[in-house]
Amino acid sequence: MSKVSYYTAEGLKKLRDELNQLKDVERPKASQAIADARDKGDLSENAEYDAAKEAQGLLEMRISKMEEILANARLIDESVLDTSKVLVHSKVKIKNQANGMEMTYKLVAQSEADLKTGKISVDSPIGKGLLGKKVGDTAEIVVPNGTLKFDILEISRE
Repeated sequence: MSKVSYYTAEGLKKLRDELNQLKDVERPKASQAIADARDKGDLSENAEYDAAKEAQGLLEMRISKMEEILANARLIDESVLDTSKVLVHSKVKIKNQANGMEMTYKLVAQSEADLKTGKISVDSPIGKGLLGKKVGDTAEIVVPNGTLKFDILEISRE
């Protein structure tokens, strides 16, 4: 049973580009490496052949996983997102009650998450804790070293 994930147009394009790279560039390279190793003689004692076959198997698994992700990927129209509560692709400004620090995060699918650019996964503890909250709510999020409390200050699309 696969899980549907929601992506921005940019995130979906990135996934498709990566899959195309794997199929159009990496797959032919793997086949060529197997052919080159096969030409070197006895396959029963050819470590290069075994390594090339294993690399091809891993590549095919990765391609299969990417195809599954894309099959369950849905493009989300950010212009119609409800900003009354935190949803996937919401931009949320929060304040840590413990230290008063304010942070802004955008909740995205796991494969789009990038903390450096302020994008966190909806599957992360903080992402899960923020989902469904409204401005003025307090999100109590259990993390390995205790419970964090965040005040929801603002919710926007971008």
